[in-house]
Amino acid sequence: MLQVMRPQILFPLFAEVSSLKGVGPKILPLVQKLAGPLVRDVAFLSPSGLIIRRPMTAVDAVEGHVGLFEIVIDRLIVPGKPGAPIKVRAIDETGFVHLIWFGGSAQHIDRLLPKGQKRWVSGKVERFNNEVQIVHPDIFTPEQAVDIPAVEPVYPATQGLTSRVVRKLAQAALAQAPDLAEWQDPAWLAKMRWPSWRDALKALHAPSSEPDLLPEAPIRQRLAYDELLAHQLALARRRRTRKITPAPRIMPGDASARLLDALPFSLTGAQAQAVQEIRRDLAAGEQMGRLLQGDVGSGKTAVAALALVDTAASGFQSALMAPTEILARQHYQKLAPLLETAGISTILLTGRDTPAERRERLAALAAGDAQVAIGTHALFQDAVRFDRLALAVIDEQHRFGVNERQRLQAKGNPRTGGVHLLTMSATPIPRTLELTQYGELEVSRLTEKPPGRTPVTTAVLPQARIGEVAKRLKAALDSGAQAYWICPLVAESESIDLAAAEARAADLRRILKVEVGLAHGQMPGAEREAVMADFADGRLPLLVATTVVEVGVDVPNATIMVIEHADRFGLAQLHQLRGRVGRGAKASACILLYGGSDTGQEPSLGETARVRLETLRRTEDGFEIAEEDFRLRGGGDPLGLKQSGFPAYRFADPIRHRSLLLAASDDARLILGRDPDLVSERGSTIRVLEALFDWKNDRSGAD
Repeated sequence: MLQVMRPQILFPLFAEVSSLKGVGPKILPLVQKLAGPLVRDVAFLSPSGLIIRRPMTAVDAVEGHVGLFEIVIDRLIVPGKPGAPIKVRAIDETGFVHLIWFGGSAQHIDRLLPKGQKRWVSGKVERFNNEVQIVHPDIFTPEQAVDIPAVEPVYPATQGLTSRVVRKLAQAALAQAPDLAEWQDPAWLAKMRWPSWRDALKALHAPSSEPDLLPEAPIRQRLAYDELLAHQLALARRRRTRKITPAPRIMPGDASARLLDALPFSLTGAQAQAVQEIRRDLAAGEQMGRLLQGDVGSGKTAVAALALVDTAASGFQSALMAPTEILARQHYQKLAPLLETAGISTILLTGRDTPAERRERLAALAAGDAQVAIGTHALFQDAVRFDRLALAVIDEQHRFGVNERQRLQAKGNPRTGGVHLLTMSATPIPRTLELTQYGELEVSRLTEKPPGRTPVTTAVLPQARIGEVAKRLKAALDSGAQAYWICPLVAESESIDLAAAEARAADLRRILKVEVGLAHGQMPGAEREAVMADFADGRLPLLVATTVVEVGVDVPNATIMVIEHADRFGLAQLHQLRGRVGRGAKASACILLYGGSDTGQEPSLGETARVRLETLRRTEDGFEIAEEDFRLRGGGDPLGLKQSGFPAYRFADPIRHRSLLLAASDDARLILGRDPDLVSERGSTIRVLEALFDWKNDRSGAD
């Protein structure tokens, strides 16, 4: 793992946040939770809003704006009943200003605002009976009035830690930020009209207007580009480290030809291209790191199978790891017979193996008798030993953390070199995310579906037409079809979702007069697998499932997918669910029901939900859908990737800063192309940049 060392000049920023004045034991955990453990984290905490104060009087106060009033306290109005607000009537030269508190102590407010005293008050202006009132105003004494900011940044706050306290800490942290030599290209800075790094950071904490808070503001762009460049440099250096790591040379042999002959179909052009790219990497003698992307049903498993056989033909072992036991068993059932035709021995390793099965399989792996191991997390447990592991294949890779993937690769034999890595994703990833999450990997895309797969007809209907859907579904089931019915996403509660699923299954049994299976995340694994197996083998015509279940079984005879409350689902999730049908030659359909009731008038759709469902109805192109999903969701964590290493940016927004991301990726390649070890004068400043934005190394030492 690449270790980023911290130059001496950055030491003040990388001090513990407890070193800041005012951060005592009481608020320390609050500051750490809000910003992070280091002074740098507080310095990088961006304001989330602004208070813009305008001097006003009672007669010209503008409702809805924040006013600053010079007043004299007239009288305290104590509430006559519990729960009523506390009021203070004040006077300026033009009329009354009423100050309101909901809760609090009347005695405290009376001491704070004694009758006849002058004060300055600030707050959002409201009008009641045409008189000015301010709820929970900010109060300043005459001595404090000289320091009242006309524009005050508002920071994220939490109970026990106010925005004003955070602002003081941010200013203290900013004072620790040194002047640093410029790492950006001068011509690029001039073109973008960006300030220096420290001036940008200083301006971040002193916004003068609302536009200064936007991602498009020059100061924000400057800091975002610094962050993106640091991350792209880290990815590029990791890729370079991988490329200079020796690894076994793997070549196709007779076994690969036998496997191709045994496949019941010919490879698509995209599959053939991916196989060629993977074989080129495996034969290079340096560690492969490649991501294989493709929709459900695009043929990733066949491509992976050829890599597994090539590895075995070259005298090495490989492992294929899946996130669930159901998926691992499905891979084993598909691949083991195919690999056997090529003379390759395969074992299955999961957490539910009996002790005797486990001992036998572990012995076969350690002796090298088993050439391919397929399994779950059980593959990287300490007891698992490989003889000559050379290739790790990770399916549904976003379901695994970085450490889990590395633990499997660490099972290799140091004498034979590094373990090649092939990761697979059935969730198409937008190109922007490829750069942020997978910039260290080469990428192969499967953009075609194998022959024989039919397009899926997608219909968008209101929930009120569920009776009509059930009637058509019965006709299809009576003709021998199978169907999935995904139950409502009622709430973020498995128990509530489960109750809805059980009720829907009972309704469908009564209406359709067929046997209905129910699968959900709270079932014991063996019971859920039994239901899935019955459905996969055709013994169940209809499978009702909650949204938490892994519907990863391959059932070519399943031709109908009904999804209730589809407007509450993400676009990528809907696309994945739809991908469970259309896996055979029969015409298939996906019905997206929207709205909250089975009866009544047709519901209206919000704009985002409407675009989402219309996109799904219009196209089956997973990559187009992924880009649209990313656009609709905005930045953040659109695909749930933070758990697997997706960067939690402080300044950058991959959507709004997409052009900056592309430029940073190009710049990182140019920088390392000219100065791979960063030993030049600019290289030393680049090292400072890397250390400054090194989020994963918060508590490590420096050089």
